[in-house]
Amino acid sequence: QVHLTESGGGWVQAGGSLRLSCAASGRIFSNYEMAWFRQAPGKERDFVAASSWSDSSTRYANSVKGRFTISRDNDKNTVYLQMNSLKPEDTAVYYCAADRWGRGRSSFYDFDYWGQGTRVTVSS
Repeated sequence: QVHLTESGGGWVQAGGSLRLSCAASGRIFSNYEMAWFRQAPGKERDFVAASSWSDSSTRYANSVKGRFTISRDNDKNTVYLQMNSLKPEDTAVYYCAADRWGRGRSSFYDFDYWGQGTRVTVSS
């Protein structure tokens, strides 16, 4: 069993930056893939970024490519999402997720463990 806890959300003006953290407790195996999703009010939960736990491979949604960076600290069992050049349309609840099979997919249904979410509000 894996437990995920997000932190770092808040309010920021457009153009600003935030860094989200996701602390994982429990046993993280090397084949896990860690990801960030987000859900705006009235919308579906969308893929944002993902990182393999065992290597440096990462992937991003087109909407955040070049602005967001996912990284991890294996020693601390923590995954980060650095968000720069934030836009009002980035406003959402951000969720950390883990795919224990490391399938490299981007659907909500492919991830097994979820955090409780952290809210990000970007004002114009």
